[in-house]
Amino acid sequence: MRVKICGITKPDQGKAIAELGATTLGFICVQSSPRFITPQNIQAVIELLPITVERIGVFANASLEEISQTLLAADLTGIQLHGGESLEFCDRLRQSFPHLEIIKAIRVKTPEALDLAETYIDHVDTLLLDAYHPQQLGGTGHTLDWNSLQQFRPSIRWLLAGGLTPDNVLEALNLLKPDGIDLSSGVEQSPGDKDLDKVRQLFQVLLKSA
Repeated sequence: MRVKICGITKPDQGKAIAELGATTLGFICVQSSPRFITPQNIQAVIELLPITVERIGVFANASLEEISQTLLAADLTGIQLHGGESLEFCDRLRQSFPHLEIIKAIRVKTPEALDLAETYIDHVDTLLLDAYHPQQLGGTGHTLDWNSLQQFRPSIRWLLAGGLTPDNVLEALNLLKPDGIDLSSGVEQSPGDKDLDKVRQLFQVLLKSA
């Protein structure tokens, strides 16, 4: 199963998290975020990673030019869109970077958000469902209403985010069976500073359930 740890800011932590078992690391390219990391610092983390670890840049309402500039400096394998990006923008991104995975994050406030998620299926490679917060785009620590997601079965891969921790992740997986999970605040000491003990605990829990 895909395990994405998002909000990496420190090279040593990124390396350690990959060694513990993360398949994917996420880097926040949104300057207003407390987990923001510059493209040059992303590359400093990437240089310590095995080539098999996927590397996702997270953007919110960025221009194609802004994304391109980050990709020139950092060797990413995918782009996550966490704002209100249109279907047309997703198509343009796909045309510009056909070799990269495109993930569209949907912040679920009401059941209608799941209908919105479905509209992106033909325009992106992967969907991500996150908790809604009026001020923050992600990493809020808020969980979704998992019961309302039980019928969500898109025809493309999807990741579950939103308040996941080593303590509740098995419940979420058993209930929803996503293709992968995305954790940030649930394995942190503070924004951008990961708690390696919590990351280790996460993989111990996942290993026992395998």
